[in-house]
Amino acid sequence: MTILKTYARLWSEDLDRALPLLEELTGEQPHLRMAFEEVALAAIGDFLVIAGPAEERARYGHGSATVVVDDLDALLTTLASAGAVITTPATPGPTGRFLYARHADGTEIEYVEWTPELVRRIIRP
Repeated sequence: MTILKTYARLWSEDLDRALPLLEELTGEQPHLRMAFEEVALAAIGDFLVIAGPAEERARYGHGSATVVVDDLDALLTTLASAGAVITTPATPGPTGRFLYARHADGTEIEYVEWTPELVRRIIRP
């Protein structure tokens, strides 16, 4: 199992207001933008902006980062051997599959296995 990308999570009420500064800071345009349930998401550089009403963003606030891996099943073995607890089981999502895990130290992370197309487009262009 390999980590392909790690995103720091940024929380915003308005995605369109958050992006211009991040575009200037990173020198990039968002490489991923989508809606998920009641929030809007944009990935730019090493940031994942999660935008929407506070009560909707709060549903995802337990995750301190989003980590893209190449093999979610292999990750499960690693997490189990380290004493992590799966708080949200592997679930299909718009970019592939994801899960949330609480590490033994209490840190909670969202892990995502992207579709091969996204990996080719964003990680290995």
